[in-house]
Amino acid sequence: MAILIDDPRWPAHGRLWAHLVSDAGLDELHAFAAAQGIPRRGFDLDHYDVPEERHAQLVAAGAQHVSGHELVRRLIASGLRVTARERRAQGR
Repeated sequence: MAILIDDPRWPAHGRLWAHLVSDAGLDELHAFAAAQGIPRRGFDLDHYDVPEERHAQLVAAGAQHVSGHELVRRLIASGLRVTARERRAQGR
C-alpha cells in the first residue's frame, strides 16, 4: 500500500500540477492529503491535483515518486482508476 505522486507536468492556472493517488484505497489517500493540508477541492474522482511547489514536501512526507506511466498502471491495478467514460458520465 502506497501513496504515489508523479512528475508535475500538467499545466493549468499558470503552474504545473502532479497527481497524488493511492494504490490501496481512497480512505488512505484522503487521510494523507488531509494530513498534508491538501484541500479536498483538489480531489478529482481518483486522484488529487497538487501544485509543483508541493511535490518535494509530499515526497518527504512519504509519497512515493513514480513515473506517470507507473502511477496509472498501479491505479488501474488497484481498481480505483476512474475511466474517461466514467468522468464524462459525471460531467467532468
